[in-house]
Amino acid sequence: MSKQQFMAENLQEGEIYAGLILGKDGAADYHLFLQPRAATGVTWQAAMDWAKKLGHSLPTRAEQALLYANLKDQFQPRWYWSGEQAGPSTAWYQDFNDGYQFDDDRSYEGRARAVRRLPI
Repeated sequence: MSKQQFMAENLQEGEIYAGLILGKDGAADYHLFLQPRAATGVTWQAAMDWAKKLGHSLPTRAEQALLYANLKDQFQPRWYWSGEQAGPSTAWYQDFNDGYQFDDDRSYEGRARAVRRLPI
């Protein structure tokens, strides 16, 4: 299948193809699609709820690294929540200014983008 045919069959309105993520520990590989909308001024839980309401989820840390590498221009140079907790009251985020990943208190307000996964 050509890239053009794949995109025509799988890309949903407004999405941007981010790339391929290799499955770990026997999990299937999958394609990652960035959703068009962003949430701003949201705590981690509010970001998780927002993405779920859209029928999607927040990206993992590995997915955020791929988004930074392939689609940095689709993000403001700010930090965005990931879907991964770092501790009992903290979660990971990706800084789209410098590429670093840090964890911070889940009550802080930040930005979020949702992703869709398509298993291969």
